[in-house]
Amino acid sequence: MLGIPLGLITANATEWVVHKYVLHGWGKKKNSFWRFHLSEHHKNARKHHYIDPSYSRFPLGNHAQGKEAWALIAGCVIVTPLLPITPFYVGTLYYSAWNYYSKHKKSHQNPEWAKENIPWHYDHHMGPNPHANWCITRPWFDHLMGTREVFYTKDQQTPAKAKPVTTNTA
Repeated sequence: MLGIPLGLITANATEWVVHKYVLHGWGKKKNSFWRFHLSEHHKNARKHHYIDPSYSRFPLGNHAQGKEAWALIAGCVIVTPLLPITPFYVGTLYYSAWNYYSKHKKSHQNPEWAKENIPWHYDHHMGPNPHANWCITRPWFDHLMGTREVFYTKDQQTPAKAKPVTTNTA
């Protein structure tokens, strides 16, 4: 049963690391496979007031949402050999991949839902600093690493403050 909390922690840490260093780090390079995240996903979210039209397409296509889905599938395949040894851990990682995909998709189809349920991700896209708020499903590692910055509150459409407020001073 220890595999469940360890799986949730691993998934959230992976979310933070991949988003910060792979999607925004390697994704800055012009010829990088990961470029789609900034050049397509972030561009769409800004252009369409947080909505990403890629999420209305077939999920396994050659677009930002498809590449995201394939990366999650690849991650699940990579951990599958551990299934007989740590079934709760691997099962939690499978659940976390599904949870990530479904929450991310739903948020970019319904900005009001995103503001209410995952405001840290809404802040990531619509706030003035796209280099903060790396978590999608839960802001645990953003708080732990000091990268959670609040720009919008659930009850308002405008920024909470002119400058971001960091909730973790570490």
